[in-house]
Amino acid sequence: MSEKFEYDYSAPSIEERKEIESIRNQYLPKDESLTKLEKLKSLHAKVNNVPLIYGLTFGVVGLLIFGLGMTFVLKWSNLWYLSIPCAVVSVPLMAMAYPIYTKMTKKLKDRYSQEIINLSNELLEE
Repeated sequence: MSEKFEYDYSAPSIEERKEIESIRNQYLPKDESLTKLEKLKSLHAKVNNVPLIYGLTFGVVGLLIFGLGMTFVLKWSNLWYLSIPCAVVSVPLMAMAYPIYTKMTKKLKDRYSQEIINLSNELLEE
């Protein structure tokens, strides 16, 4: 009786290779896999997006609380006295949204400006 060993090998197709590489790239360390331009874009996005998110969050939360107070007055008129605390809480939240945005933008620009300038100078000289 002759025992036969069989082995089938098939290389991954082009689509499978792309999928494997995309999964692999998600687990690579971020700083090593980023090019200088990608790093510059990510720093610029961080400087612009983080303050925007905080400012919008304060503004929207304040607006929702203000709307709740308006609802107490307009819909549930027997709960009108709850609208005053809602206004006291919501108006400062909405008023703080823009100053928070501007202060955070300035702080992040100060923090990342030198790195952004260095990266952009390196890219412009290449």
